[in-house]
Amino acid sequence: MISLTSPVEIWSHRLPAGLKLAALSLATVLLFATDNPALLGGAVVAVAGLYGTGGVVFFRQGLRNLRVLWPFLLLIALWHGATGQMAAGLVVALRLLAALALANFVTMTTRLSDMVDVLTVLLTPFRRLGLSTRALELSIALVIRFTPTIADKGKLLSLSWRARSPRRPGWRIVVPMAALAIDDAEHVAEALRARGGLEQPRRP
Repeated sequence: MISLTSPVEIWSHRLPAGLKLAALSLATVLLFATDNPALLGGAVVAVAGLYGTGGVVFFRQGLRNLRVLWPFLLLIALWHGATGQMAAGLVVALRLLAALALANFVTMTTRLSDMVDVLTVLLTPFRRLGLSTRALELSIALVIRFTPTIADKGKLLSLSWRARSPRRPGWRIVVPMAALAIDDAEHVAEALRARGGLEQPRRP
């Protein structure tokens, strides 16, 4: 499994993870507090400028990470266009793009271990109540780690399909992709059990 953290180190890498996640949360709340397309468009431009502070290589990597958004943005535009709500569709698309691009920036400039440390601190009250938070912390870490891996396997499945058929793969790779994800999850679960990370299920 690989990390989403950018190998190109920029100024944001040196900021505390807690500060970045708090700023991300506040910015997301503000994005959802307005329906003004001009303000949301300005937010998108501001986030693009934020990426630009990392240099050309960092900026291009950020764009590559966000490519998965374009089909969803197109679907939003088509749906709202068909229903005669283009203004509402523009607001939703700009808000989605700004929020996820900002989240991607934070992810690219924050180590996974630092994120888990922040989560551990935030969950401290629950541990004081006697609740175990280890499973939640581990689950979030695995989701972040698995995301680029599943995306890469999806690309490989698409290339394999195109090598065998002139048709676009589309939904046809969903089932094998799901099977690969389940297989990977089983391997990780077995590895965690072998290291004492998860308890073996009790048999009746």
